[in-house]
Amino acid sequence: MVSLFGLEPAAYQPHPIHLAEGRTYTETNCYADILIELLHARGDEPLAATGFTVRMDFEGDQWTFFKPPPEDLEALFGVDVHEMQPYRPLPLQIYEQIAAGRTLIVELDSWYLPDTSATSYRREHVKTSVVAEAIDPHAERFRYFHNRSLHELEGEDYRGVFRQGRPFSADVLPPYTELVRFDRGGRLSGEPLRAQALELLRGHLAKRPETNPFNRFGDRLTVVLPSLLEGDAATYHDFAFATARMFGSAFEITASHVQWLLQDEGAEAAEALGRIVAGSMVLSLKLARRKPFDPLPLLGELGEAWDSAMASLETKLA
Repeated sequence: MVSLFGLEPAAYQPHPIHLAEGRTYTETNCYADILIELLHARGDEPLAATGFTVRMDFEGDQWTFFKPPPEDLEALFGVDVHEMQPYRPLPLQIYEQIAAGRTLIVELDSWYLPDTSATSYRREHVKTSVVAEAIDPHAERFRYFHNRSLHELEGEDYRGVFRQGRPFSADVLPPYTELVRFDRGGRLSGEPLRAQALELLRGHLAKRPETNPFNRFGDRLTVVLPSLLEGDAATYHDFAFATARMFGSAFEITASHVQWLLQDEGAEAAEALGRIVAGSMVLSLKLARRKPFDPLPLLGELGEAWDSAMASLETKLA
């Protein structure tokens, strides 16, 4: 087996934001979570790269699916993430890149990922992103970062996830893959890392939404709520993930970033962001009850919290 960091899943300790008691969301989205764990496993502080979440916005029918910008990763850690062409069997490409000190981010089918046993494993075909940590093509073993930890699969799951060993539908496109390189220089730590993270946060804050996204979300939710309450459980789940869970998990990450970067100076902004996180759970529960309600008072409170957080950060970063 060739391994990037020589890690064992059973002994691996995830980053504290994926473990800490008292957190509302110990998982965010598949892409953000795997990059957090990849950086953490390498020995970097991934919170430095999460200031971009201040740009979270309501996109008209959903909230931003947040992903750390590649340019931030390169500026902070010398990590370069870019698309690559999977023109050969994936296990061979993964093996070669890990042997060269790089790795791949790959979209795979959760049907074959045993760590999703509580949700989609052998139940539902759902694409998700993983980061390859180790692979042994001969023994059919694969270790990967997914969601909030490091996992391993083998045998039938290995053959299924890489579409080997039996006929598969020919009309399925190759997965989207990205190459991760660690040799771009400029890996920062300590005070230089904080200084660079501060400059990045200033830049992201300047590009935050021009109007309050919760006000726009409230207007939209008022319109779609009747049909949403009449829909099935799957419709509710999809909507809740793309809205309440998305902004709740993002702004909880923002609060952690602010606390790490600004410490006591960020307490006011972190408190306001915490109110948004709590409100996201209230909204999720109201939607889950499947009963009519007026969302505008709650969304109004979340909008006020957003205004307060952004104003506080602008003052502290001036």
